[in-house]
Amino acid sequence: MERAPPKIFSRRKSAAKWERARSRQSDANSAKYLVETMADDIAERLDFMNFVPETALIIGDTSGRLSNEFDSKGGAGNIGLLGKFDEEQPGPSAALQCIIHLLGLGTVNDLPGALIHARNALKEGGLFIAAFPGAGSVPVLRQLALAADGDRPAARIHPQVDIRAGTALLERAGFSRQVVDAYPIKVRFSSLENLISDLRDHGLTSSLTSPAPPITRTGWQRARDLFNSLRDEDGKVTETFEILVLTGWR
Repeated sequence: MERAPPKIFSRRKSAAKWERARSRQSDANSAKYLVETMADDIAERLDFMNFVPETALIIGDTSGRLSNEFDSKGGAGNIGLLGKFDEEQPGPSAALQCIIHLLGLGTVNDLPGALIHARNALKEGGLFIAAFPGAGSVPVLRQLALAADGDRPAARIHPQVDIRAGTALLERAGFSRQVVDAYPIKVRFSSLENLISDLRDHGLTSSLTSPAPPITRTGWQRARDLFNSLRDEDGKVTETFEILVLTGWR
């Protein structure tokens, strides 16, 4: 009998943070660059493949870029909302020609099961693409969190999937013609507060089941001091989001 996957992430917390992110993104000044870049990248991949599905599910694309792309070419894309679409539950079998998932697959407890459910929901010859921050993301934030915690470091950063693990997961789920790659998005910040605000705008704050202890005022000051020490000649700090892209066919 297979053991249930560990409950690393809280679905309740995840749903709440995605809902907050959608609310924040209604503000014209909110950060949208990660989801917009991912959507543009996937649109380019679909153009290269000359693939326009008649039945598609698009999860997490708050930019509307991909659904508009499908509509303009005679395809159709239904929208799934992060936090309301349950990746870990099976859906209708062989119902879709394409599933695209942005941002959210890095924070599900049963990622192997979620990929199996996605494959089963595809028609024969259907395409699956997922993009989310993978291994190598937010190295500066990791340093800042360690500085804030001092001698008692806490688990504050989500576990991250690398290219090798992504390939193995697609193979295990039964996808054919798997392609796993990654690309960096580098963003320069003028303050620690701006970095945290952008993470909130994208829904990339913590949804770990076991909450980390609050950072003390002294801890925040240590983090700010480290941030200030990392500034470049223009007074900004560069953070990196390493976007992992999983592609597979049924």
